[in-house]
Amino acid sequence: MTSIRDIEREDTDILILGSGGAGLFAALHAQQSAPEGTRITLAVKGLIGKCGCTRMVQGGYNVALGGGDTVERHFMDTIQGGKWLPNQDMAWRLCEQAVIRIRELENEIGCFFDRNPDGSLHQKAFAGQTADRTVHKGDLTGIEIISRLMEHVLARPIRKLQEHRAIGLIPTRDGSALAGVLFIDMRTGRFRLVRAKCVMMGTGGGPTMYKYHTPSGDKTMDGLAMALRIGLPLRDMEMVQFHPTGLLAGDDTRMTGTVLEEGLRGAGGQLLNARGDRFMFDYDQQGERATRDVVSRGIYAEMRKNNDPEQVGMFISMSHLGPENVRRKFAGMVKRCADSGFDLAGGKVEVVPTAHYFMGGVVVDPDTRTAIEGLYVAGEDAGGAHGSNRLGGNGVANSTVYGGVAGDVMGMDMRRMGALRDPDEQVLAAEIERACHPLRRKPGHIQNLRHKLQEAMWEDVGVMRTGPGLQRGQRRVAEIRAELMETGVDPSNLAFNLTWHDWLNMASLTEISAVIARAGELRENSRGAHYREDFPEPGEMEASYFTVARQKGNELELEREDVRFTIVRPGETILPEGEPETLVAAQ
Repeated sequence: MTSIRDIEREDTDILILGSGGAGLFAALHAQQSAPEGTRITLAVKGLIGKCGCTRMVQGGYNVALGGGDTVERHFMDTIQGGKWLPNQDMAWRLCEQAVIRIRELENEIGCFFDRNPDGSLHQKAFAGQTADRTVHKGDLTGIEIISRLMEHVLARPIRKLQEHRAIGLIPTRDGSALAGVLFIDMRTGRFRLVRAKCVMMGTGGGPTMYKYHTPSGDKTMDGLAMALRIGLPLRDMEMVQFHPTGLLAGDDTRMTGTVLEEGLRGAGGQLLNARGDRFMFDYDQQGERATRDVVSRGIYAEMRKNNDPEQVGMFISMSHLGPENVRRKFAGMVKRCADSGFDLAGGKVEVVPTAHYFMGGVVVDPDTRTAIEGLYVAGEDAGGAHGSNRLGGNGVANSTVYGGVAGDVMGMDMRRMGALRDPDEQVLAAEIERACHPLRRKPGHIQNLRHKLQEAMWEDVGVMRTGPGLQRGQRRVAEIRAELMETGVDPSNLAFNLTWHDWLNMASLTEISAVIARAGELRENSRGAHYREDFPEPGEMEASYFTVARQKGNELELEREDVRFTIVRPGETILPEGEPETLVAAQ
């Protein structure tokens, strides 16, 4: 078995975890802002450009580009969509910097987005927004962004550690700073410690602990699990966003849960129940164009009314918009549905709420710094920007904006940092022991445990929650975790031992699932993605709080912290000039 003396060790100056929009932008900006000769390393669990959630983005990129839209308006939609829980300084920076970043994507990175006949960028309607502000490349926006970013990164003198799984953030002995990151080289099964002065974590969220989910199965909350173990505070952990329209293609295909993008409803798509009736206006005056949390609850409520075991979900219908028009505007979605046996353009497609995005994450400041020196977090790993609900189109904007911010800040911070830090060898040994735990146990059926976890989270910690259900969910997760710890992996060959990585995936998922359920129990009101049937009211906006979870020893501690209204207060709005005196009562 591996000992601490057997691990490979190397040094860099800036280490970036993840190759989504946050990671790739951080790498490019760090190279521009850091002193000459700075060593930059990009490490990714899969292959650069071929993994992560940014490349899966279909809908688009929110940015206020005029025509009646403003940064202030985008900001207010973000705050109100997040039900007054967002960190307002982070939300403002997101909206303001998105204008700069979209020009960078076009003019420097080389992205091609759809345009109007006059040459201006085309912006489509997305739910929960007061302007058409979503820039896109058909319905395959993420692939365009990641493909162009990948070309730039692969051409730069940046060290690439592909198929390297991060398994531990390693602090200094006194715990005041980060020394480096422990990896498993998946190609060999060997451990590798990479020391760095600055580490940016952009591993993405990935709520794949639910029965229906959109991210690929390798997205398993690894970053948040590592942050939890090192003692960092995590906020808004109850806030799991369910996209209302996940494709329902049966239990025997991974196509189930993949997203039918929000632009379908923005363009006039209708949601129908088992009788063929539109139902969303029974739940919200905006109907199908309500925010994702509202539409998800509407679909879930209709699912509970339906007693037909042959029909699980509800239906989305686009045919009234003209089949040829739908095929032209949503070619990617039409093909995806056709591959699963559905006619999106001319018929109906069965859909179900699907776990899509995680608003919770590590507590960071607007410069992406964390409570431990040397660690920065951007993208879905960072909490605060979205509050209790992310607007469609704000996700890829958040990743690219804050990835760039992290790169700039790390480059500046490098100038004041001294030598590389020495790791706490005891923490390093403990993380190795943790990863080797299943190699000493009798092999078992890890996928069966994952299915059990997905059922437990969907049933007890899902779209609609109750106190007793959340408590039951915690017990079920704890039982699954205990069974996992008694389940082993064949240790005879660790090179590309995917069963070992399945076990590590489950370890991360069970750690974070327990936090989601605990935070959900602590929040005794209903805000955004978190809905308590036993506490259906949202509570006073002026008394808004967010939950904070910390791991202290073997105990998980949770508390509430008051939201700071640093720019605008509930009942107010902010006008385009953006000066304090422009605050007026909201209509």
